[in-house]
Amino acid sequence: MNLASARIRYLVSCLAWPTIFLMAVAITAIGFAADSPVLGFNVAYLTLAVSLFALEQIMPHEREWNVDDGQTFASLAHTMTSKGTVQTLFIFSAALGLSSLIAPAAESGYGIWPRDWPIVVQVVIGLAAAEFGLYWGHRLAHEWPVLWRFHAIHHSVVRLWILNTGRFHFIDSLKSILMAMGILMLLGAPMEVFHWVAALTAFIGMLTHCNVEMRFGPLSYIFNTPGLHRWHHSRDLREGNKNYGENLVLWDLLFGTFFNENRRPPVNIGIGEYMPPGFLQQLLWPFRGRRRLHSVAGMSAGHTSLPPLNSPAE
Repeated sequence: MNLASARIRYLVSCLAWPTIFLMAVAITAIGFAADSPVLGFNVAYLTLAVSLFALEQIMPHEREWNVDDGQTFASLAHTMTSKGTVQTLFIFSAALGLSSLIAPAAESGYGIWPRDWPIVVQVVIGLAAAEFGLYWGHRLAHEWPVLWRFHAIHHSVVRLWILNTGRFHFIDSLKSILMAMGILMLLGAPMEVFHWVAALTAFIGMLTHCNVEMRFGPLSYIFNTPGLHRWHHSRDLREGNKNYGENLVLWDLLFGTFFNENRRPPVNIGIGEYMPPGFLQQLLWPFRGRRRLHSVAGMSAGHTSLPPLNSPAE
């Protein structure tokens, strides 16, 4: 690679995250302004997915992670039954007539929500408030063995790329979404804030898992960036049981779980136990009791002194 190409690549790596994120936000905002938020979100999400997939091929963070791991169908199926289903309920809530279930008093001024404030400020407040539920839902999934069994499906991947964004057991995903949206319900947030929080969570989630060479600088002290999330997927629990934020790192900073050392995150990710390869097997796996088979990969990764899960020993 010549000097000019290297400089262009470096510039793209610095601008990629904010540019792609703001592009998705702008498309969604146009949809809201045109009274077509569903169309705006779908166009933004598709544009985001296509852009990140192309960058994963052109400038991957780890070339090894572009090699097929045999989990494409399982990851896609988990996405359709967990993140896809739950987020669709919120994004399409108005069209499906579910507004009364999500925010029962959205039009009556219930709660302490500052409805007269600019919508941008309300969305920022909504992100921070919902993030409190997302943070604790995620953290408890690592610290409580019964919840870890569901969350382990997400961490069982050995590579990170955009399709891992929605690879969650539907119970794990539903638990976190209800904890986050429950806070907005109690505060009395309007439906527009629900829609924006759901959309931004979808955008940041895909960005977080992408296999694209990026540089983040101060962004990693505000948002959950791919650089932070790669540490979270480490087999080393000192690194892996950190960075629980889904969108923001506010609560990680306040509760002391922020981690971002000045070195490259590990490429060898995953869990130190067996995970069945099939989608249906993975759906049933958390219900099959406490006995588990340790994977050879986990045993050979140099972490045999750690608990078999990325959670406290059972």
